[in-house]
Amino acid sequence: MHGPALSGWLLVVLCAASGAYCLLRMRAAGAAERGAAGSEAVMGFGMAAMALPAAVFTPPEWSWVLYAVLFGLAALHGLVAAVRHGGHHLHHLVGSLAMVYMALAMAAAPAGAGGHAGHGAAAATATGGIPVLTGALLAYYGVYVLRSGARLVPVPVPASEGTARIRSGGGAGGGELTLVCRLSMGLAMLAMLLTL
Repeated sequence: MHGPALSGWLLVVLCAASGAYCLLRMRAAGAAERGAAGSEAVMGFGMAAMALPAAVFTPPEWSWVLYAVLFGLAALHGLVAAVRHGGHHLHHLVGSLAMVYMALAMAAAPAGAGGHAGHGAAAATATGGIPVLTGALLAYYGVYVLRSGARLVPVPVPASEGTARIRSGGGAGGGELTLVCRLSMGLAMLAMLLTL
C-alpha cells in the first residue's frame, strides 16, 4: 500500500468504481445475489479508502484499527455466509481477512515509516507484514485473477447449424461486468499486497 501517488489514485478510482457498480448491482439483484454484491461494495470502498495517497489525506493512527474492526466484522459475516452458502462467499472471507491483515500491518508501522499508501517505497521495507502470509495472499490473489481473466476470454462454441458462435466466459453471480468488477478488485488487492 506504499507507492507513487498516481498508482494510489488509480487504485482509488478502480476500487471506488467497483464499489459503486456493486451497489447498483445490489439494488437490482435478487435476494441471493444481494448479500454478495453488498460485501463486494464494502470491499471496494474500503480498498479505495486504504489506497488514498497520504499527500491528500493522512488518516489518524487509530483509523487502521477501525479498518481492522470493520473488516473483522465483514470476515465474520463472510464466515457465516460461507458456512450457509459456500461458493464465492469463501472468497469474501479471504478478502476480508486480507484487509484485516493489511490494516493491522499499517497500524503496526513505525511512526516515521508511514502507515499509508502514499508514503513511498522506503516505508515498504519497514511495514511488510509477515512475509509468509503476504506470500500466501499474493499466491491466492494471483490464481484468482488468472482464473477470473480466463473466464472472460470468449470461447468458440460449434453451433448445430454448422456456424460457430462465441460464448462468453461469464460466471456465477452475474454477467461479464460483474466478473470484470471482481477481477479489478482482485488486481487491486494484488497491487496493495505487493506494495505492503
